This record gives sequence, C-alpha cells and structure tokens, in this order.
Amino acid sequence: MNCPKCGAEVSEDASKCPACLEPLKGTPPSEPVDPFPVRRPGPRVVYASFTRRVAAYIFDSFLLFLFIEPLILRPLMARNGISPEDTAALYNINNRQVLAINLLVALVAWVYWAVLESSPWRATVGKKLLGLQVTDLRGQRISFARATGRHFAKNLSLLMLGIGFFMIAFTEKRQGFHDMIAGCLVLRVVRPQAPEQERAR
Repeated sequence: MNCPKCGAEVSEDASKCPACLEPLKGTPPSEPVDPFPVRRPGPRVVYASFTRRVAAYIFDSFLLFLFIEPLILRPLMARNGISPEDTAALYNINNRQVLAINLLVALVAWVYWAVLESSPWRATVGKKLLGLQVTDLRGQRISFARATGRHFAKNLSLLMLGIGFFMIAFTEKRQGFHDMIAGCLVLRVVRPQAPEQERAR
C-alpha cells in the first residue's frame, strides 16, 4: 500500500508512513492529552490545637461516664452500702471497697485510652470524631506500651498544677508535658474540600 500523503510504499501493518510520519487510515487515534490536568491535593496534617484536644477529652470522659456509671459505679456502690447518689463518698471514704472501685474505674479508663490510641484508628472516639490522631514523632502509629506511658504521664501534667496540659497551647508542636515524655504528637488531619465541579474533558 502507498501513503496517501507522500505516496511512499509502506507495509500493510504499518501505523504511520516511515517517510513523512503521516498516520495511516485504520490506525486508532491516540487519546488527547489534557494540558491542564486537575490535581487533587492530599490531606494536610497539622498539629492539633489546645481547644480541639480539650473538646475531644470532654467527649471521651462523658462517653466513659455513660458506660462506667450504670455498669460499675452503681452496682458496686450499692453492694458496699454506699448510696449511688453519693458520688462524693468515692473521695471521702477511705476503705478497701472504695479503693477497689476507684482502681477499677482507673483500669477501664487506661484500657480505653491506651487501646484505642494504639489501634489502627490512632485515636479515641472523641479524637476520631474531631479528626485527631496520636502518633510518634515520625507520624507513625504508636505501640500499646507507649500509649500506656502517655496515659499515665498525664498524672505528671496534672501534678504540675495543670501546667503540663496548658503547655499544649504554647509549645511549637502543640505538645503537653505527657506528650513530650512519651515522644508523641497529636495531629489533625485536614481533608481537602472536593471541587464543586470537575472540569469537562
């Protein structure tokens, strides 16, 4: 066969003329290349703010109370002759029964925070709802042991008259004292907004 443009002889299976590079009939056209492809940005990671972390903590504490109060506190207080309405008794009465109740509550809180923050979620329920994650200094998932250390290090932040918590608002990486001890960061994952319309191709 001959090239329709320059008349050069070409083989039957050729896709274009070897002389003038003219595409031959029957050759499927190549897909047009979009000169301005749409680039969708990925999620942006920033350090979690003090107020957002406080909101997550309040939500988690309330969620734990909804679980602990009817399933642990009320039954055990009634069994030990303490009025379920007298929650102050857990702080004012010093006996083995009250100590056991407080230790059980502390155990549940430890398991809740340490298990969830070392899980694939990297967050408690409150943090998850607010788009927060607990990671190590490289942004990786932390182990249960590190999550445990971070949880109990909160007591040191509390013993500093709460200053260890307020450090979150002023440190460069928004770390509290307990975060620094455990070598952790609390990050906020900001999802980019989807475009209202995709550009027509």
